[in-house]
Order: sequence, then structure tokens, then C-alpha cells
Amino acid sequence: MPVEQQSPPVLLQPQTGPVTTGEGDRILIIDDEPSIVSALSAQLQQQGFVVSLAATGSQGRAAAHRERPQLIILDLRLPDIDGFTLCQELADDPNTCGTPVILLSAMVRPDIIRRSRAVGCQYFVRKPYDPGALLVLIHHSLEESRRWSAPL
Repeated sequence: MPVEQQSPPVLLQPQTGPVTTGEGDRILIIDDEPSIVSALSAQLQQQGFVVSLAATGSQGRAAAHRERPQLIILDLRLPDIDGFTLCQELADDPNTCGTPVILLSAMVRPDIIRRSRAVGCQYFVRKPYDPGALLVLIHHSLEESRRWSAPL
């Protein structure tokens, strides 16, 4: 009797419920590394998100106020300000304090995650990152933000 060849399992992109399809949700990426920005932006747009880009902290701060994104993905190393300082400013500002921030960085010091939480970020993701895992965190952040802002 011949032995059947089994094909390897297929890894699927993470799926979420219909509440967070990404359709129309605005995400601001604040990062000065073109390859990261290009890949991440393309992936998010493919998922239905509206993506805005900023290469410096000051551009990102202005875009956060002007565009009111539902989520911000922020690099820690920017040319004009560090991501910790910008994240703290966004958390302290009444106009942006409800916007979830995901810090994305190649920095691996032991205090990074603790410090990230202290300045108000929701998640810290280390570069290089798994796109599927980042997408799950984005959806989770958006869902949680919607629950906090929903009327009682």
C-alpha cells in the first residue's frame, strides 16, 4: 500500500472578528528607517488600514494632532527626539492620550520594556519583528481602545 505524502501545514494570517477589520482605521507610523516604513506601510494598507508616515518626532507629533490616528507605531530612535520622550508627550496631551502607541525598536537593553510602559506605550515590539504578531497586537490595541472609548 503506497504511503500518502502529507503537505506541510500552511500558516495563515491572524484573523480577528468583524469589529476590527482594519477598514478605515488610521495608523500613524513614526520611523526614519525607509525599509521598515515601506514594508510595514504596505502590509497595513493591504489589511485595509489608512496609513500616515512621519520620519521625525516633530512631524509625528504634528501628524498625531492633525490626523487623529486610531493607533501610532513609534520607533525609539528618531533624528530629533527619542521615542520615549515623544510617547510621554503624547500620553500627557489630552488630544492624544487615548491613542494607543506601539513602540518598535531594535534596542534590547533590559530596562526598555519597563521604561516603555512607564511612558505610556501599550506594547513594545523588537525589530526585526514578526509581521503577523505585530498585526495581532495592532488589532488587540484597537479593540481595547474602542472598549475604553465606548459610551456606557
